[in-house]
Amino acid sequence: MNDLIYLDNASTSHPKPEVVYRSIEKFVRMSANPGRGGHRMALTTDRLVFETRESVAELFGVCDSSQIVFTANATMAINMALFGLLKAGDRVVTSSMEHNAVTRPLRALQARGVEVYKVQADRQGSLDPEAVQRACLEQPTRLLLINHCSNVTGTLQPIEALGPWCRQHDILFMVDGSQSAGSFPINLEELSIDLFAAPGHKGLLGPQGTGFLYLRPRLPLTPLLYGGTGGSSHSELYPEQLPERLECGTMNTPGLAGLKAAVEYIQSVGLEQICLREQQLLRCLVDGLLSLPGVEVYGPTGAVQHGAAVSFNLVGRDPAEVGFQLDQDFGISTRVGLHCAPDAHKTIGTFPRGTVRVSPTYLTSDKDIDYLLSALREMISTSAV
Repeated sequence: MNDLIYLDNASTSHPKPEVVYRSIEKFVRMSANPGRGGHRMALTTDRLVFETRESVAELFGVCDSSQIVFTANATMAINMALFGLLKAGDRVVTSSMEHNAVTRPLRALQARGVEVYKVQADRQGSLDPEAVQRACLEQPTRLLLINHCSNVTGTLQPIEALGPWCRQHDILFMVDGSQSAGSFPINLEELSIDLFAAPGHKGLLGPQGTGFLYLRPRLPLTPLLYGGTGGSSHSELYPEQLPERLECGTMNTPGLAGLKAAVEYIQSVGLEQICLREQQLLRCLVDGLLSLPGVEVYGPTGAVQHGAAVSFNLVGRDPAEVGFQLDQDFGISTRVGLHCAPDAHKTIGTFPRGTVRVSPTYLTSDKDIDYLLSALREMISTSAV
C-alpha cells in the first residue's frame, strides 16, 4: 500500500500548513481568556483575537472587522443568521443544491411560519440566475440564500450576478461559503453580500472548531446565544455593538490562532495562485476520470470556475463499496454517500445511493491524483475479469 492519500478536503482540509500547527500549540500553552482580564496573558490573547478578525476581514474585502463574528463552524454561523433574522411571515428563496446546514434550519423555521421556496438547479447543479430572480419577485421576499460552491459537484453559482440585483430590489443576499472560502478571491462588499458564512477548517486551511459570520453594517440580528461577553458586566441587557452582540462565552483562542496563521499563509501564497493550482488539479482529476471506462462524472466537467469537489460513480458498483476499497486496498481517503446534501443528489440523479466524492486542495500533490486514477483503473480492470 502507498502512503495514505487524503482526498476528502471538502469535509475538512488535511494537511494544514505547518505554521498552523505551531500557532495552535503556542496558544494552547497560553490559555488566558480574551476580554476577561487586564493581565498580560489576557491582553495578549485579546490582541490575537483582534488580529485574527482583522486578517479575515482583509482576506474578504471587509472594511470594518467588527462585522466579522467568530463561530464554531459554518453551521453555527448559518443558524445564527437565519434564526437571528427571520420571523413568521418572512419568505426565503433558496436552491435544490443546499447542504443540510441550510436545509434543516430552514425546515425548522417553516414550522415557525417562515415560507421557503426552492429554485430547482439543472442536472449539472447550476442555477439559472433569471429563474432565481423570478422566484424572488413572485412574492415579497426577505432573503435569498444559496451556496457559492456545491459540496457535491463543485458547481459554482452566479453570486456576482445575484448580489447587486438583490441590493437593487431590497432583498437580503446570504451566501454559504463553506466550499469556496479560501479557494477563490471573494470581496464581500463588492459582491453586495449581506451575510456570509464560512468554516475555518476547509479551504481556509485552519483548524476545526472555527468559522465566522459576516454581516453588513447596520443589519440587526437577534443573538442566538446569550451570556458573558467580557464587557458591560453591570448590565443584564445584551450589548448592541458587534461583534460582542453575537459572541458570548469563552472563545476558541487556540483555534483562532491557527486560523490567523492559515489566513496569513493564504495571503502569502495569494488566492489567485491557489485558485489556479486547484483548477490544475481539477483538470487532471476530471479528465482522468472521464478517460476511464464505466465511470460517470457528475456536475461540470470544465475546471475553470469549478470548486474543488468532484463526484463520480463506477457503473454497477455501490459508491460505499468503492470508497471502502479505495481506503482499505489503496489507502485513499474519499467521501461516499449523500454528503449531507440529499436535495443536491436528487437534483443530479444520484439519490438515494449517492456518489464517491474526491476533493483536493492547494496542498494536494499531482502524485495523489495520479495514484487515485491508477487505483481506479486497477479496480475497473479487476472487476471486468
